[in-house]
Amino acid sequence: MKIEEFKLERTQSLWENLVKYNLTESGIHPCSLREILNDDEIEELLNLPLGYGQTNGSIELREIISSLYPGANLDNILITNGSAEANFLVAWCLLEPGDEMIFMLPNYMQLHGLARSFGITVKPFHLKEELDWQPEFKEIEPLLSPRTKLISLCNPNNPTGAVLNEKSMEFIVDIAKKADIWLYVDEIYRGAELIEKETPSFWGLYDKVIVNGGLSKAYSLQGLRLGWLVGPKNEIEKLWSYSDYTTITTGLISQFVASRVLQSPLREKILSRNREMLKENLKIMKKWVKKHENLFHFISPQAGGIAFLRYNFPMNSSELSIKLREKKDVFVVPGDCFGMDNYLRIGIGTKKEELLEGLNLIDELLQELLEKK
Repeated sequence: MKIEEFKLERTQSLWENLVKYNLTESGIHPCSLREILNDDEIEELLNLPLGYGQTNGSIELREIISSLYPGANLDNILITNGSAEANFLVAWCLLEPGDEMIFMLPNYMQLHGLARSFGITVKPFHLKEELDWQPEFKEIEPLLSPRTKLISLCNPNNPTGAVLNEKSMEFIVDIAKKADIWLYVDEIYRGAELIEKETPSFWGLYDKVIVNGGLSKAYSLQGLRLGWLVGPKNEIEKLWSYSDYTTITTGLISQFVASRVLQSPLREKILSRNREMLKENLKIMKKWVKKHENLFHFISPQAGGIAFLRYNFPMNSSELSIKLREKKDVFVVPGDCFGMDNYLRIGIGTKKEELLEGLNLIDELLQELLEKK
């Protein structure tokens, strides 16, 4: 099997640790263990025997996660090494060569590349900026065929930060029901809302729904590499058997911390900390875009640590990203990574000071480019 390059991750992996101002992160500035565990919990952690543990996740952790999804129980939960492993297991387990998958764009492109590498035909539908990053319904239904096995969504969305409205959710669920196909939803940004309402989960809207979640984005605990899948009991058991061939289990340290983080009141404390950071940085981003409204436009994200900006000057997005990195030591994600040139994804989950410095350096490059005209 030959895999295609995962352009977004390959680009970030090459350069994110070699620049002064990394504005490619889609999460939120990470918490430390000291911030989230008390002295007794740290002592308990230090005395934790580092065995394998239960390979599908501890009973305690699965029960805690199931409580976040009404109608779920621990048998509906599989703990994974980040949502990346969750995506891999779903593609490997639910799709066969020759199947077709309907895929939301723009999107985190891991599942797109995996499916194509597995011999799956990927049929995209697009969120439209002119519709405030909602789908155009008439584009989706014609994509269905007898070979369609799954619809894949990312909600809240990476890179736009948009959240599907109730009408869009109902339409997509109805399409999946009528075709009797799987609906797989990446919900890693749930909890990182910039609006008052928490994003509703697709879980429970249909009996063939599987969703993922994790600690990397809304909970700002990227380094724990802990995610989960929520789905029907039989499919979760099957996915668990597939994980015997991948990583076997997640680390006990990560499970220990997750079981504390996902319980009240610590869960609410972390989510509140992160939302306040995002709201403050979004104000900075809006002010900066307004200053450059002749060059940039964006629809304010509803969730997540990202802003997706469209620009209106003649330069390829990868070229612009390279110029920023090489000339100003600032790294942003080019829209090319999502198949959308003339866009940039800028992380707003970083420290306020780093965001301000990074934007000031982007100002410098823009001025230099304009002076060359």
